[in-house]
Amino acid sequence: MDFLSMNTLGFPILTLLIFLPLAGAAVVPLTGNDNISRLWTLLVTMVNAALSLLLYFNFSPDSAKFQFAEHYQWISAFNIHYTLGVDGISLLLILLTTLIMPLCVLASWKYITSRVKEFMVCLLIMETAMLGVFMALDLVLFYILWETMLIPMFLMIAVWGGPRKTYASIKFFIYTLAGSVFLLVAIVALFIHQGTFSIPELMGQQYSPQFQLLVFLAFFIAFAIKVPMFPFHTWLPAAHVEAPTAGSVILASVLLKMGTYGFLRFCLPITPGATIYLMPALQWLSVAAILYGGFTALAQQDMKKLIAYSSVGHMGFVTLGIFSLNASGLEGALLQMINHGITTGALFLCVGMVYERNHSRELSDAAGLGRFMPVFVTFLTFFSLSSLAFPGTNSFIGEFMILAGAFENNKILAAFAIPGAILAATYMLRMLQRVIWGGTSNPDHSKLWDLKLRETITLAPLLVFVFWIGLYPEPFLRVIRASLGNLLLQTGYAVP
Repeated sequence: MDFLSMNTLGFPILTLLIFLPLAGAAVVPLTGNDNISRLWTLLVTMVNAALSLLLYFNFSPDSAKFQFAEHYQWISAFNIHYTLGVDGISLLLILLTTLIMPLCVLASWKYITSRVKEFMVCLLIMETAMLGVFMALDLVLFYILWETMLIPMFLMIAVWGGPRKTYASIKFFIYTLAGSVFLLVAIVALFIHQGTFSIPELMGQQYSPQFQLLVFLAFFIAFAIKVPMFPFHTWLPAAHVEAPTAGSVILASVLLKMGTYGFLRFCLPITPGATIYLMPALQWLSVAAILYGGFTALAQQDMKKLIAYSSVGHMGFVTLGIFSLNASGLEGALLQMINHGITTGALFLCVGMVYERNHSRELSDAAGLGRFMPVFVTFLTFFSLSSLAFPGTNSFIGEFMILAGAFENNKILAAFAIPGAILAATYMLRMLQRVIWGGTSNPDHSKLWDLKLRETITLAPLLVFVFWIGLYPEPFLRVIRASLGNLLLQTGYAVP
């Protein structure tokens, strides 16, 4: 198979990365007490994060092939294979996932006090499913792992969530399951048409315009719900608000990226004709998400809701870059997927730290924290500046490239996206002003304590990446260029 590159490491690293957390989850029930369960889960996720670095350091950025490949016969009667591989599109998303998971364990150290072992099992199973989705090159394997993600996230919201956890978890489950039905329809249609579930083999094939359109629409509904794109977004705020801190971080940092990853992995290379045909409508839908997310975030008094609605706007920029179908837009979109995972995940961690102290997420109850928690508000300030794409931070690079790609494609449409950047500055600076200084009658925060060492360690790695990507993005852009260039060739469309 010429689309697969040999695994030069000499051992099945992708299988190890996928199944190490699952093996760790099997051990959790045998641990003696809750603290040992936490330590064990932290150890497993940190080992997996260290192993994932081997992918980056041994990755060949000049190749668009799937690297570290593993290919085995699975169910021969239906031509189903256990096929794994990593290219520039999936590499950074894998590294983001393995970075986030140890931080989620640390964030849950004191936050989760009941059924701790069960929670740690959910985290580890979640990591297995998420990593598998980014590595799977067989549609059946991809679909199984895609569906597997649904169960631990549903449990995290339903068991450890807030007061409206039942409503939020059921809404999350129904929305994502409905999207999965459309995904399954597209998979079956492609198999009937081509007789294979191999994702690389399905790319670049000739399909009739009508078939492409139907398959694209089925893919689009599944992935648009996961992003979520406007108007499929209504499950997200409830899920974010009711989920525990780790659940909100995983949702923002990784799960939302699976929708945009689906657009890149399936819609553009498998149904390029339909993508080009619907491109203007998809771009305007992205602009609608940018503006809707910005205005709605501006109206929020609950910090978690504010960040949740901001995600709708930020992911609107990502889809705008994807459907600009040019190098600047695609590179900016993929980089912004990573940036959003870092920045928004960090903001949810910050909100969780406030909630642990005063048991409220209302801006009015957090007013004036800066006087008593200077280390905390320093982190919050930098992450907020990143969220509004301040120059020198990671989000500025991604958003700039996306807008550059959008202007290459359609100047009028791109101009409508500019207010989204202004809105982001407005609602983030408003939140910062309230939290740091507040007003003349702030709540009494004198008994609150500043960040502990564990919390500082949780936030520090994310702050490093905010400035690393913001000031020197080349190591990250270098690994994605060849794969995205090949994706444009497969799509057969690029604006000069």
